[in-house]
Amino acid sequence: MSADVNTVKVNILDKDYQVSCPAAERDALVESARYLDQQMRTIRQGGKVVGVERIAVMAALNITHELIRQGQQSSLGSQDLQERIRRLTTRIDDSINSVRQMEM
Repeated sequence: MSADVNTVKVNILDKDYQVSCPAAERDALVESARYLDQQMRTIRQGGKVVGVERIAVMAALNITHELIRQGQQSSLGSQDLQERIRRLTTRIDDSINSVRQMEM
């Protein structure tokens, strides 16, 4: 299994990090590191947050907030879909019952 694990070098805020990850996850890791780097640079350029640790915490909070909002939006979409399925099922059941009554 260790043959499937690679070490990937990523650069975040001008600092290199060596990260082990499964070979299949390499592209996702690199993309994640780029996104984190972009978020941290944006915060640093804003000038209101000083220190790499604070910038990292703010970036983590922003990214977490984005994920939670996306999850909430997905949940709402899922609820809408479930309601549409329920209504269609009711219509199908009503149609089947109508056909059965006509056959009697």
